[in-house]
Amino acid sequence: MRIVSGKHKGRPLTAPTGRDTRPTSDRAREAIFNVLEHGISGSGLRDARVIDVFAGTGALGLEALSRGAEHCTFVESHGAARRMLQKNIQDLNEDRATKVIATKAGLIGDTAEPCDYAFLDAPYHQDLSAQALTALANGSWLKDGCVVMVEVAKDEPLTPPEGFEFHKEKNYGAARAVFLIYSR
Repeated sequence: MRIVSGKHKGRPLTAPTGRDTRPTSDRAREAIFNVLEHGISGSGLRDARVIDVFAGTGALGLEALSRGAEHCTFVESHGAARRMLQKNIQDLNEDRATKVIATKAGLIGDTAEPCDYAFLDAPYHQDLSAQALTALANGSWLKDGCVVMVEVAKDEPLTPPEGFEFHKEKNYGAARAVFLIYSR
């Protein structure tokens, strides 16, 4: 696994063995970011604030930083995944542009610095994505017009809560990326 594009292009990311963490593949990440940078907001990631929920290795948030995002908040409750995430942040020297929150996504709390983009890659078939979207909206984590990418299993239903408008979806192997726009 590696960073696909930007200032860290080609740099490897450490990923755990086993099935506890399921990082988004390089190919799917490249396609997702092409949609984000060219097909939705038009403004790209330059100077954006990003949140990566169910962060795991941090591949989505670190890709955003590599492509010009200003800051990424990572949310990860699993200790081993969080340690791997911290290692990847340090290996890319992105300590100053990141914050790691060690909590479950549904318990994230409030922020004073809402984000332009949000990435959610919850464990498949556990119905956690809608709950996390609600927590992000209630905690003021999302700017009006925030672009949200939710990765779910291809056969997994996703019913976004109120305030999230469906934009498009794309299948990548066993995964489906659902792109939403948030409005307050």
